[in-house]
Parts: sequence; structure tokens; C-alpha cells
Amino acid sequence: MGSNSRKISKPHGSVIPAIILIFSLFILQLCIASVASAGGGGNGINVWPKPRIMSWTTQPRANLLSPSFAISSPKHFYLSSAANRYLKLIKTEHHQPLVTPSLINITTSSSSALHTLFITVESLLTPLQHGVNETYTLSIPADASIANLTAHTVWGAMRGLETFSQLVWGKPNLQVASGLYVWDSPLFAHRGLILDTSRNYYGVDDILRTIKAMSFNKMNVFHWHITDSHSFPLVLPSEPDLAAKGSYGHDMQYSPDDVKKIVEFGLTHGVRVLPEIDSPGHTGSWAEAYPEIVTCANKFWWPAESNWTNRLASEPGTGHLNPLNPKTYKILKNVINDVVNLFPEAFYHAGADEIIPGCWKADPTIQSFLSNGGTLSQLLEKFVGSTLPYIVFFNRTVVYWEDVLLDDNVNVRPSFLPKEHTILQTWNNGPNNTKRIIDAGYRAIVSSSEFYYLDCGHGDFLGNDSQYDQLQPSSSANNGGSWCGPFKTWQTIYDYDITYGLSEEEAKMVLGGEVALWSEQADPKVLDVRLWPRTSAMAEALWSGNRDEETGIKRYAQATDRLNEWRYRMVSRGIGAEPIQPLWCLRNPGMCNTVH
Repeated sequence: MGSNSRKISKPHGSVIPAIILIFSLFILQLCIASVASAGGGGNGINVWPKPRIMSWTTQPRANLLSPSFAISSPKHFYLSSAANRYLKLIKTEHHQPLVTPSLINITTSSSSALHTLFITVESLLTPLQHGVNETYTLSIPADASIANLTAHTVWGAMRGLETFSQLVWGKPNLQVASGLYVWDSPLFAHRGLILDTSRNYYGVDDILRTIKAMSFNKMNVFHWHITDSHSFPLVLPSEPDLAAKGSYGHDMQYSPDDVKKIVEFGLTHGVRVLPEIDSPGHTGSWAEAYPEIVTCANKFWWPAESNWTNRLASEPGTGHLNPLNPKTYKILKNVINDVVNLFPEAFYHAGADEIIPGCWKADPTIQSFLSNGGTLSQLLEKFVGSTLPYIVFFNRTVVYWEDVLLDDNVNVRPSFLPKEHTILQTWNNGPNNTKRIIDAGYRAIVSSSEFYYLDCGHGDFLGNDSQYDQLQPSSSANNGGSWCGPFKTWQTIYDYDITYGLSEEEAKMVLGGEVALWSEQADPKVLDVRLWPRTSAMAEALWSGNRDEETGIKRYAQATDRLNEWRYRMVSRGIGAEPIQPLWCLRNPGMCNTVH
């Protein structure tokens, strides 16, 4: 019911209630204005992602942060670690805003300095899991020595710590925005990033730095696409040969200790680590250890004189697991068992994308199956029917790429994908495929390549591509030379509405979204610039939205200066984010816009 339908009763016997009402409405208007001012960065106070509600309780001001400033936190393994980490960051960062905060009354008296941030958590026992309550409130009084951060869970408290850290600046003396109130909670529970570590290898430190940057941006899911046809870098106790023979080398593997370190680091930063072991496609690397269970392995991906429909893979790197070989399931169940023991995450990503008919058809046993009336979809159903129940046995929810249900040629019937145990992740056809998944009754994670693929627009990686050898470049070359070009700008990412075309009830089935960095042309040297600050754009859109909550108008124009400032702050924190504008633009507000 809209607010316009509410009726206010007539006052009896006095006009005072009416005067009080008018005065209250006036105060409310001032508060609304102050919310926009505090959260919008117009006065130089910048928090990314923008909080849902951020308002001044007094005139905008900043107090000194006491040299003895401390964070008082409940005793909790992960929260205590986070509190210590943020205390060190706050005291040593000394951020200097590129645009000096305006409309801020700077109080230099030590008597009004802030001495303590006091954290209160309602439940210390709630684990980090999908749907965990990340709501927090932050109150920094104008004339008190104690600020208060209150959260339902440890994980919400971590989000509040990040916000508080961004409200501190100055050198040599630290200042903190004061007379400020924040209420904050994410719009979407799932805010993730996919990193492909199979096509090119990333060291553990690169992954840890990525998780750290995610926590700065209040993201909470590191989707680790660990294996693919190109390499199998994950060392598994039950199947050590998969990495020993399928990785790029002993110095390009992830040991169980490495995984433990990454998972623990994620927990201390409020980030879940979601493993993806893609199968039955994208498994050419398995053939180095078990050639008998992989079809079309180590073959040229697009045989000469054949058309596209007869290819063996959609890019160089062939191989599918054979659903008709019993040994396939013996090996795969060992893999699943080890992965669920290594990763406590309740979601298990099983892939199931890009089943290429030509690869399966290259195998004699599958040829015989097909000649006797079998179909490729029946092969996939046999595979899913043999593996999904085993994953569910370990109390995991199975995530598949959309292809398993939506592919035009090879797919499974919904009866093989129990809705209570299955989540589907989109990557094609933008909002249309999201709508198809929701209409089929499944929960969705959105990674539409048209908006969220960060590797797009950097050319192709084929060695003899003739499309560039012409005076007038082909449409593909003009489009960035990649199948998913052009390059996805931060504005494209920020403006994407992942529930577009859905009703309010349907939108509840969308868990959130993930940007993706596939690594055909990425490695540690370019990791940060490929990810940041474009991933920050999605982080804010999924946390507090891309529209002004009062007007409903998209706020990308207002976000530009804030993201510019945030990018510089991330760089000072050790994240190699690329610039989005010349520094001149930030120091000359409005001069780089298209209109006045």
C-alpha cells in the first residue's frame, strides 16, 4: 500500500498537533536532504558502496581521531581478527581525499576527539553462509568520545568496519566524520567474482589480494573456477595424479594447505570461497592422468574443412568426461569428496556448460550409444543423474551454468534438477535467460556476459586470425575482436539491472550476481586492472542499487566522482585499480561531463 493511501485524522480541540505535524514534515525534508548530501559525496564524504541510509544528525563536521583510538569488539575469532586489521588500517592509511571535503566543520579540539568504536553483535554464532544478515548501523556522535557499531552478525559488523574506515582521513592528524548516522543492508545476498585459474595460473597471494579487495567493496563470494581443459592445478589427496600430470607444473598448483589458507583468509574478510570443478565439459586436463575417461582430448579444436557445428570445442582446449565409462564416476566421486572436505562452502559449482556434440561423438562407445537410438541429452542426464545426488549427499546445493537446462542442443529435463537443491547461473542473452530460469522455477545467479564479463574486448587469442588483416576491420574486430566484445565499461556494469523484466516476486528468485574474469588473456600481471574498479561498480549496484532511492533515477553521473575517489583509495591500499578519468576531472567537478 502506498503512502498516499494513508489518512491523517483531524485534530480535536487544538491546532497545536497540526503545527507539530507541519514542523515534523519540515524536519523530515531536512533529513532527506541531509541523507542525499551525506551519502552522495557532494561534501567530499565518500563511502563505496554507497550506504542505504547515511545522514547527518548535526551540521556536517569532522572530529579528530584520538591517537589512542581503539576498537572494542566482542571476542570472536574472525571478528577480532577483522577489528585488529581495521584498527591498523585506520591508523596507518592517512588517506588524503583528492577533493577536500567541503561543508565540513573541522573540530581540532582534543576534548571532542573520538576515542573508541564500540561493536555490539546480536549473534556471534551465525556462520558465514548464503543469506546471512549483513545489516549494520553506525552512529558517530558529534560530541562524544565513543562511536557505536551494531550488527546482527559478525559479518554485518565487518561491513560496518569497512564503512567506518572510509570515514577517516587526514595527514598527519586523522579526522573522522562526526554527527553521522548510517543504516545499511545489501539489496542482494550474493555479490561475487569469478576468477579462472586454469587457463593461466594465479599465485596464492594474488587470490588473497583479490579477496581483500572484495572485502573493501563489501562483496562476499569468491567463485573459484579452479579447473578446466587447460590445466588442473588443484592437488587432491584422493587423486594426486590429476594435478601432478594435469597442471602446468609443480610450481603452479594449489595444495590443500594453500586452499585452507585461502578459505580462512576469506572467512576473516567475510568472503565465502565457492569452488567450481567444471564437468563433464571443460575437462581436457583430466586426460593427462586418465585418458580413458575423456573424449576428444588433445585434439585440434576445430578440424580443418569442418563447419562450426562439427567443432570439438568452442576454443582451443578439448575434452569431455565420458558418461558411459563407469570409471568416470569413480574418479569424479573421489574429486567431489576431496573438494567438499577442502571447502566448507555450502554451494558446490558443478559447471555443466558448453557440451559440444562433436567431442562426445568422437568417442566409439558414444557413437554406438547414439546409433542405437540414444541422444546426447540422455548422456548428459545420465551424468547429472549420477553426480548431483552424490553432491547433495554432502549437504551441498549444486550450482550449474544455465546450459544444463537452456542449451538448444544438449540439455536435461527439469526432473533431473530438483529445485530445492539446484541454482542456475546465467551467462547468455542478458535478462532473457534470467527470466527463463525464473520461469522454470529455479533460483538464479546472474553473470550475463553482455554486462559482467571483464575479459571481453581485448581481442582474440587465436594465432592466425585473419580478421585483422584488412583495411576495413571486420565487425568483430571493431567490437574489440572477442566473441563477447566490446569492453565492458564500469558504466555498463553499474547500470545493469539484474532483475529487469521480473515481477517483485520473481525478483526474489535472483540471489545476486557475479562478474567474471576468464583468463585466456589475463594473468597476475593484469589481474588488478582487469578487475578494479569495474568490479566496484557491480558491488555498489548489488549492495545499494544503481538508482537514487528517492527519485528512482539512475545515479551513474553522481557515482563517477565517488568511484574516481574510491579508485585512488584502493590504489593506496595496495590494489592496482585502473583509472577511470584524468585526475583533472575530479579536481574540476562537472567539467568532464557531456552536458552542464
